Amino acid sequence: MTEVTRLHTERLVLREWRDEDREPFAALNDDPLVMEHFPSHLTRTASDAMVDRITAFLDDHGWGLWAVEVAETREFIGFTGLSVPRFEAPFTPCVEVGWRLARSAWGHGYATEAARASVSHGFGPLGLDEIVAMVVPANDRSQGVMRKLGMTRDEAADFDHPLIPEGSPVRRHRLYRLSRP
Repeated sequence: MTEVTRLHTERLVLREWRDEDREPFAALNDDPLVMEHFPSHLTRTASDAMVDRITAFLDDHGWGLWAVEVAETREFIGFTGLSVPRFEAPFTPCVEVGWRLARSAWGHGYATEAARASVSHGFGPLGLDEIVAMVVPANDRSQGVMRKLGMTRDEAADFDHPLIPEGSPVRRHRLYRLSRP
């Protein structure tokens, strides 16, 4: 087991997951607006299984999808970080930046702030040359975060997500890329 790196921003702490994060994480995974651009909401069992996968990756690597809390209040608001996609595509293997925040945390710039810290960690201590992000075309909010990070869309790499069933309205994804500065 590797020590999990903590990242600090002006307003946020990206940290290891705690048992008390599971309930609010399950609530945000069951929120129809938060999950609007996913195939479905997650049951509590599926949400807990996701935390288990995230925690196992963090324990193995020391980095990954960190739990995000507001530093001032210590409120858990979701996750942000880096992950390795569990599927094959023309652009894999790769490292992806991603986030999922509770609706109450939207509109404060938290996703961009936490994702910037994650990307900096990826290009700094991890020595990555490129970080990607994937998004459903209708997810304008996430594409806005990607652009604020300096990511650019690679139209030639848009793809049908292999883990999402054919016929699903969220199967088609856009790929954004960011190279080491």
